Amino acid sequence: MKLFRFGAFENEKPGVELADGTKLDVSAFGEDYNEKFFATDGLARLAGWLETNAASAPKVEEGFRYGSCIARPSKIVCIGMNYAKHAYESGATELPKEPIIFFKSTSALCGPFDQVVIPRNSEKTDWEVELAVIIGKRTSYVDEANALDYVAGYAVHNDYSERAFQMERGGQWVKGKSNDTFAPLGPYLVTSDEVGNANDLDLWLSLNGKKIQDSNTSDMIFHIPFLVSYLSQFMTLLPGDVITTGTPAGVGLGMKPPVYLKAGDVVELGIQKLGAQKQEAIAWKAV
Repeated sequence: MKLFRFGAFENEKPGVELADGTKLDVSAFGEDYNEKFFATDGLARLAGWLETNAASAPKVEEGFRYGSCIARPSKIVCIGMNYAKHAYESGATELPKEPIIFFKSTSALCGPFDQVVIPRNSEKTDWEVELAVIIGKRTSYVDEANALDYVAGYAVHNDYSERAFQMERGGQWVKGKSNDTFAPLGPYLVTSDEVGNANDLDLWLSLNGKKIQDSNTSDMIFHIPFLVSYLSQFMTLLPGDVITTGTPAGVGLGMKPPVYLKAGDVVELGIQKLGAQKQEAIAWKAV
C-alpha cells in the first residue's frame, strides 16, 4: 500500500493511493497513521477495511496539500556518514566502524512540498536526500536476521541541516537538524511488500534543476537490517518511529567552495518506488 496524509498542517487526514493511482480519503477508517495505528496491526486492518469500503470512500481531488506521511512519531533517529563518499566529503579521514547516531526533533516534520524555512541567523543551510525506515512494531534487542520483520515501510526524507549550528555551536548535531521544516517526509509511506529490497533503490537530489546527488542505497556502509538491529540494542524503537539512514555525496558542505541554500532556491529529490519531493527555500521571518 501507499499511505499518505493530506490537508492543513497538523490537521491532516489519512489517505491511501490505490494501484491505479486513485487517491482515497480513508478518514472513515477512524485512525491516523500514528504509534497506536502501527502497534495494533493497522496496516493489515486498513487493507481489510479497503476490501469492503474502497468503493464508497471519497476520492481526494488534485490540488491538496501532502502532509508528513505519518503523524508525529516518538523519535526520529538519524544515521550520520553512512555513505563512504559523503563521509569523506564531510571531512572524515576514515569510515565509521559503528553507526554514528543522532536525533532530529519531531517538530521538524513537515510535508514533502512545503517550503523549507532558512532559520534565523543561518548562513549554512544544507540538503540531504535520505531513505527513511518506518518501524512497524515495538523493537528491542532484535537480531539482524529478523530485523526487517519490524519494518512497516519506507519514505523519502530530506534531512535539512544547518552546518554552523551542527558543527560550530558546541558539536551537538541535533541543533543543526531540528529547525522547523527541516524534516519533510513523504509523499508516501510505501509498505515493505511493495518496496522489496530497500538496499537497492536509486536516490537523487537536484538544486535549481541541476542534479547534485545521484546514488543508490546499496552504497550504504551499514544496511537497513543491521541498522534496525543495532539501534534496538540501545533503545526500544516504537511503532511509527523513523530511522533516517544517511545521505550520499553531493551536499553543499562538500562542494569547493561550499554552497548553501538561499531564499528562492528550489530543491527536488526522490527515491525509486517511493516518490519525489520539492521544496522552495524561504527566509525566516517573525510571525
